[in-house]
Amino acid sequence: MPQVATAVHALPPVAAAALRKLGGDLATARKRRRQSLRDWALRLQVSVPTLIRLEKGDPTVSMGVYATALWLVGRHEALGSAADPKEDAAALEAEIRAAAERHSPRGGRRG
Repeated sequence: MPQVATAVHALPPVAAAALRKLGGDLATARKRRRQSLRDWALRLQVSVPTLIRLEKGDPTVSMGVYATALWLVGRHEALGSAADPKEDAAALEAEIRAAAERHSPRGGRRG
């Protein structure tokens, strides 16, 4: 039996919920296209049980299989923008805070 990575056991609940939604959405897309589990499994080059796990949002299914499934429904570009730095509000706020501290009278402004 394959060993499951520790990260899978530590998956935050919101991340697990997002994977379940993604899997469910992919299942809906497959059904709307009137494709059988077997047909999609062949197109993804995985077994039917793996496809079933993907559609349940199983975090042990490889990212490559999820990416290929997104490609099958024409949504692969969404994956590429999932971690777009332009959308990283927390990092932007930290950069602004650091810049403000560098340029404040108490922040030891150099110049």
